[in-house]
Amino acid sequence: MITDRSIDLEACPVPLDLLGRVYRADADTLSRLIADIPERKRARLAAYLYGRSHMHELGLKVAAACTMAALRTAEGPLGEAIHAQSRRSYAPPTHGETRPSSVRKITLAGSRFGASHVPERADAWR
Repeated sequence: MITDRSIDLEACPVPLDLLGRVYRADADTLSRLIADIPERKRARLAAYLYGRSHMHELGLKVAAACTMAALRTAEGPLGEAIHAQSRRSYAPPTHGETRPSSVRKITLAGSRFGASHVPERADAWR
């Protein structure tokens, strides 16, 4: 949910009600909403959204509807980077986290003791 506290109203290039509609829009509605925004303002909106971790992907979706020239004019080198990323499939940011390449799965089959420690009778466990 977007609130006045969760965004910087001074930096946001569109009114709060439009930002809320963009935030909640499905893919088709988003295309229609951003088509009505002038391209320079749309480029600034893409950079604004891109700069917030919880709206990063949305920023790339908006940037996909912008030209390289508009993004470069609005944001300089950052605009160029956003443009390039918006043309690739989305990969969520890792924020410096690394995950182990191989994760050991836990199974109940087998043990380090082998079959020799399995009692022959069920009452042997008591």
